[in-house]
Amino acid sequence: MGANSSSISELPENEYLKKLSGAEPISENDPFWNQLLSFSFTTPTNSADLKLLEEATISVCKSLVEKNPQTGNLGSLIKVFLSRTKELKISAECQNHLFIWQAHNALFIICCLLKVFISRMSEEELQLHFTYEDKAPGSYGTDCEDLIEELLCCLIQLIVEIPLLDITYSISLEAVTTLIVFLSCQLFHKEILRESIIHKYLMHGRCLPYTSRLVKTLLYNFIRQERSPPPGTHVFQQQTDGGGLLYGIASGVATGLWTVFTLGGVGSKATPQLEQCSPLANQSLLLLLVLANLTDAPDTPNPYRQAIMSFKNTQDSTAFSSSNPHAFQINFNSLYTALCEQQKSDQATLLLYMLLHQNGNVRTYVLARTDIENLVLPILEILYHVEERNSHHVYMALIILLILTEDDGFNRSIHEVILKNITWYAERVLTEISLGSLLILVVIRTIQYNMTRTRDKYLHTNCLAALANMSAQFRSLHQYAAQRIISYTCRHLRRYVYVLDKLYFPHSHCSTLQHCFSTLSDNGEELLSLTCSHILRSYASSLFSLLSKKHNKVLEQATQSLRGSLGSNDSPLPDYAQDLNVIEEVIRMMLEIINSCLTNSLHHNPNLVYALLYKRDLFEQFRTHPSFQDIMQNIDLVISFFSSRLEQAGAELSVERVLEIIKQGAVALPKDRLRKFPELKFKYVEEEQPEEFFIPYVWSLVYNSAVALYWNPHDIQLFTMDSG
Repeated sequence: MGANSSSISELPENEYLKKLSGAEPISENDPFWNQLLSFSFTTPTNSADLKLLEEATISVCKSLVEKNPQTGNLGSLIKVFLSRTKELKISAECQNHLFIWQAHNALFIICCLLKVFISRMSEEELQLHFTYEDKAPGSYGTDCEDLIEELLCCLIQLIVEIPLLDITYSISLEAVTTLIVFLSCQLFHKEILRESIIHKYLMHGRCLPYTSRLVKTLLYNFIRQERSPPPGTHVFQQQTDGGGLLYGIASGVATGLWTVFTLGGVGSKATPQLEQCSPLANQSLLLLLVLANLTDAPDTPNPYRQAIMSFKNTQDSTAFSSSNPHAFQINFNSLYTALCEQQKSDQATLLLYMLLHQNGNVRTYVLARTDIENLVLPILEILYHVEERNSHHVYMALIILLILTEDDGFNRSIHEVILKNITWYAERVLTEISLGSLLILVVIRTIQYNMTRTRDKYLHTNCLAALANMSAQFRSLHQYAAQRIISYTCRHLRRYVYVLDKLYFPHSHCSTLQHCFSTLSDNGEELLSLTCSHILRSYASSLFSLLSKKHNKVLEQATQSLRGSLGSNDSPLPDYAQDLNVIEEVIRMMLEIINSCLTNSLHHNPNLVYALLYKRDLFEQFRTHPSFQDIMQNIDLVISFFSSRLEQAGAELSVERVLEIIKQGAVALPKDRLRKFPELKFKYVEEEQPEEFFIPYVWSLVYNSAVALYWNPHDIQLFTMDSG
């Protein structure tokens, strides 16, 4: 690394870079540009070298910012690049390595300079630097005022028109990276940018007609996951006979200009992870996410989001809507495969969320797939390893499940897919389980993790909503899944009694309950003065019956009393007091989920009935609770009905015999005795101003995941490093 690092650190002293950033104007036709652009450089990707490169670039940029108003050298460099891109397509077809190599180097320098400019100045100042010319010191004219737009349009054309070959891979990647850099001004603002000069160029004028082609190309870059070619592929290789004069001149200049950089230094090897990744696919996906999340202009919606919302399958022969000029077609089978294979990354999960939420064509296609497990299993793995993922990634995975469970066909089909040996599920050996039962296990585990660790109401609400959407379609639940549904509910039932005890009897020191209940009056308000330290489970029903008249009033008074004991109305309540409403919501929803299954598919789920009967004592205590007694009617009826049949069958029944009795009883149970409740259906709806969540999230992904891009963390304003 020493040679690599020292070479980067010497860049500010390089004579060619000093001339570029110096006081002398350089004409577009000056031979200097051939000399400047004839270097070999394998872009460093480790953070230490990227930081060094950034610091070296800053030094050059400071001089360029000062001198450019007089020299216009930034504009000259950009014009040199623009002139060379006109021949890029022919150069690729003719395998003209040298021409592509120098065009890439020009763009690399532009990108490095732009990144520093954008982090150090406003868009208005940046725009001004693009207008300076070298005709006269400090002057600028009308013919260069759209140089930014010309460069942006050129980059887009390069991405969509240049064929992706080994020799064009690097310049295609650099074009995508430069567009990301152009948009990176958002990183340096706390507020969401709603009016940006760069956004305006991309959404109007010359760039607009390329919208659908750019989105399509970026998607295909993601789909194809093309590996980076071996280092130096884009460099004109010396022939065995010594090569031509042109190469000899270029080689000599390169040796004298910048040392050839190799990733990791002499003798070291790239890690297997690095060798397997596709920088272009990753960078293209990040750019796509950034473009899709640009805010709408005052006079027009975001065309890139429109394109993502409306593209169709290549097998779809229906006509495009005239209302959306940015629609296009793409191979859905290839897209689906890539989405299934890439879900380990935040950005791929975010793309899947966007497509399912915003593109009805993609959602319909995904839900019709007969191999839906290939998509669902990676999502479940994200949720299963919740402690290793950032919260945003978990949210996206969970919302994807919620969107999928809005479809009854999905909810039925997942119980028909049988999986073998789920190795990543460690709590229990699962040699054979349906996808539906596995989904239930993972979601319940996620709720449990959230309730004990993060206490995020948004997370558990969406988990419960997904379970509720599926509940009417539960089929042949695995015994472990059925057991977890009931045991998780029981856990909260017990927790609820414990919290009530703590809340209503915070200072108790008596040991008998007979005295407590003998002093209770009908209105329940004496609860506040009682001093019992433990409510035994057998008295829970009596307590709930007492609370039924003035439950909310009693709870409010108990809370006020507790605050008084803490000495201040501003004192935060203990966790157990804050938890009460949350626990009650979870219990209510879990009881509704159980009820929905019993009402709609009891005969398909003997394991759930078995697990319910096993814990019947605890459920029976809650039949009089004012918040649950309506939903408990059906559950209580099922418990009573099957308990009676088991008693008639005699004592010491085997598990197999109990299940057999349950299956027989399920047929005999009169369905009209079960009270009908509204169908449990929850639909995901984005909150108002979703950009407040998504734009910082997307840019945190760019900051953390972009290839060969480094920003000083102290300069970032959009998000904190913890959220990024």
